[in-house]
Amino acid sequence: MIRIFSILVGAFFSLALLLAFGTGAYSFVTEPPAKTVEATFYEHPEKLSLASDGIFGKYDKQQLQRGFQVYKEVCAACHSLKHVAFRDLSALGYSEAEVKAIAASYTINAQDPLTGEFKDRPGMPSDKFPHVTYAGKGVPPDLSLITKARHGGAAYIHSLLTGYSEQPAELIKAFPDAKTPDGLYYNRFFPNLNLSMPAPITSEGQVTYSDGTKATVDQMSKDVSAFLVWTAEPELEKRRQTGLWWMGFLLFTTVLAYMAYRNVWADKKGH
Repeated sequence: MIRIFSILVGAFFSLALLLAFGTGAYSFVTEPPAKTVEATFYEHPEKLSLASDGIFGKYDKQQLQRGFQVYKEVCAACHSLKHVAFRDLSALGYSEAEVKAIAASYTINAQDPLTGEFKDRPGMPSDKFPHVTYAGKGVPPDLSLITKARHGGAAYIHSLLTGYSEQPAELIKAFPDAKTPDGLYYNRFFPNLNLSMPAPITSEGQVTYSDGTKATVDQMSKDVSAFLVWTAEPELEKRRQTGLWWMGFLLFTTVLAYMAYRNVWADKKGH
């Protein structure tokens, strides 16, 4: 009796599920959802190739230094980098003296070990990048882990930085009420198309690279995106090297174990 009751209950729920699915499918076909401006004009991040891509990828230190320069001269006024210490920059190829000079160019509010009071002093290599106090509306995100926090990673950052433009005429024509509000800026790679951050990289030569690389908008955006991949994964190269070593070790031990198995059991299979 209990088994029959269980079968009837299961059949009822299966029928209800099938009916709900059929009703939903019929409604979708006969009354498709209205198109929204975001669904129509939003674009997914464009593909971005970096030297660090792939399991054998390695950071291009020259590019990372250029990216740090873009961050320092363009992004640092609004965005913090609180999870990165100045001494970490030595991984980018900076010498000890250069790291000390970079750190000293920042002002750090730290506790005096003698008096216990908080005072401003020049930064030291052991300090982390100071928090940025933003006077405008909203709170700009910290960029330390931004390529991990945003879907698309570096490709999203690069596309966002290069995606600013005027609203397309076809958008205004199709959605007259979707005009970008005052104080916001249109960007086709941002999910709701409008964001409060104005275009930070606006013109060629905005940064002067010391290695002679031509500082186009695309190049600067690509370089700072590569730099932010490093801030999020400074141990990426070491982690991959360790992973490859262990994969080789496991492969070797697997072959060794198989050969031992064949050697030990070869004369016993017939018994």
